[in-house]
Amino acid sequence: MNKVKIMTDSNSGISPKEAEKLGVFLVPMPFTINDEDYLEDITITRDKFFEMLANNAEVKTSQPSQYYLEETWTNLLKDNDEVVFIPMMSGLSGTCENAKRYAEAFEGKVHVVDNARISVTQKESVLEAVVLAKQGKTGAEIKEYLESTGKKSSIYIMLNVLKYLKKGGRISPAAATIGDMIKLKPILYTRGDKFEKFAIALSVGQGKKKMIQQIKTELETEFKEDYEQGKMVIDVAHTQNFEEAEKFRDEIIASIPNVKFRFIDPLSLSVSCHIGPGSLAIATCVNNYIDETAKLLADD
Repeated sequence: MNKVKIMTDSNSGISPKEAEKLGVFLVPMPFTINDEDYLEDITITRDKFFEMLANNAEVKTSQPSQYYLEETWTNLLKDNDEVVFIPMMSGLSGTCENAKRYAEAFEGKVHVVDNARISVTQKESVLEAVVLAKQGKTGAEIKEYLESTGKKSSIYIMLNVLKYLKKGGRISPAAATIGDMIKLKPILYTRGDKFEKFAIALSVGQGKKKMIQQIKTELETEFKEDYEQGKMVIDVAHTQNFEEAEKFRDEIIASIPNVKFRFIDPLSLSVSCHIGPGSLAIATCVNNYIDETAKLLADD
């Protein structure tokens, strides 16, 4: 049987421990803090990262180098027939498009997937890919499936502070100062491209209600068929806000009937540096292999 290795990056929220358990090769996303290089979950802990962020460290995100990817694929292909690489969505990083170019030298043995996902929705894609590989699907078949279903997903994220949007140049310093003074909670969303403004909440409670209602509306309209067939899942993500994320999960389950809630994950550090601590996110996406992927998460 054709042996396919699944590969993703740490923007998926998959930890090194989870990757080992799943048999997935995990690319730690590189970034610099005060001109020093770090690799997510390898050379810096999450707590240390947020401590440095709070102290106004200068954080710059990066992407895996051509040399790193080509060397990794070469090594993986020694024991595998194909590699399927699922990076973060191309709308937020050049990683995907660059990886596609680098993969051309591997004559169809490396398949780079652009399925418009990040964080928990990207993780769902990786889990489905693992199942498909176990079923004997080829790399091309896995890529085709993930890209055909990728945009059946959405993410809404509520920020706790505006400081980091200001640092990224997305809002003016004056707007950030005023917004933080009156405790505005901006909600951003993505449907596979960049994050855009969705709404402004006046409190955390109001923001959670807005996000839940929007996801509920999507499940009852454009995702209705898949939702009624039990193929839509919901996940929660956060930045240094686990207790509130647990409450959010309970509110989601109480508000959306027959919801298939999956997991609560921290957002990757590459994303966290742009939004800061205290954020909450809700995501929904199609998953045609819910039972099989649930077993992957549950197995000890």
